[in-house]
Amino acid sequence: MTANLVTLNSSKTEFLLIGLRKQLDKIHNSSLNTTHSARNLGFIFGGHLTFSDQISAISKACYYRIRQLRCIRPYLDSNTGRTTVTSIVHSKLDYCNTLYYNLRKSQITHLQQIQNSLACAVVAKCCHITPILHSLHWLKIIERIEYKLLSLTYKVLTTTQPPYLHNQISVQPPRRNTRSSSHVTLARPPASSSLRITDRSFRCASPCLWNQLPSSLRQPHSSPSVSDLPVNAPDTSSYSINSPLSPSITHSFFQSRRTTYLFHKSFPP
Repeated sequence: MTANLVTLNSSKTEFLLIGLRKQLDKIHNSSLNTTHSARNLGFIFGGHLTFSDQISAISKACYYRIRQLRCIRPYLDSNTGRTTVTSIVHSKLDYCNTLYYNLRKSQITHLQQIQNSLACAVVAKCCHITPILHSLHWLKIIERIEYKLLSLTYKVLTTTQPPYLHNQISVQPPRRNTRSSSHVTLARPPASSSLRITDRSFRCASPCLWNQLPSSLRQPHSSPSVSDLPVNAPDTSSYSINSPLSPSITHSFFQSRRTTYLFHKSFPP
């Protein structure tokens, strides 16, 4: 701010300090007007990145819409009701939901309960929730989070965009020229910390989810193809993506097969 000749108005400025509890307890600066949470692009961030305030706000907003839906549900047919809740309520659950990856089970359960209540409001009856979600063809909350992360990963692999995500992942070269060597496998980053919060980052979540996909969905190849990479490369642990990837499977094929794969995870046969 000094370099840009800008003066800070401390009476109108709040600071959000983000870190571990032990780190934040070391800070004792009464001159800072600190806050425990702040809203950025409609998403509420807290000092410990637990997103408790965000989930509470989402819960309040969603249940308010669900109560309204129940009042008008007798006047709507099933398709209209489903479209209405998808645009008004499901969009709130899906907004920035990649940040919910690997949250505590109790918080994910809270979000799942919102979706369960929404499904009951759509079908206008309360019974065992799994058949209702299955009939509506709705992925459960965990799979909806994975859906978004896999979409971002596929986009990064095929377009190298956006750069700030492209720089977070790398392709692992095959050790032998086999049938599976044409499948794109992402290198897992070395463990830099024992903290569970590090597993929530894109660089950790993306390889974990992508490598679990069926081999038929991990077919994009570069030019030269991944199978043409030198086997005795100096660093065989990873191969950085330096050029856009040309998918050997179309985007629509990937989208449909990925949805089917996640649907079977939500509702095992």
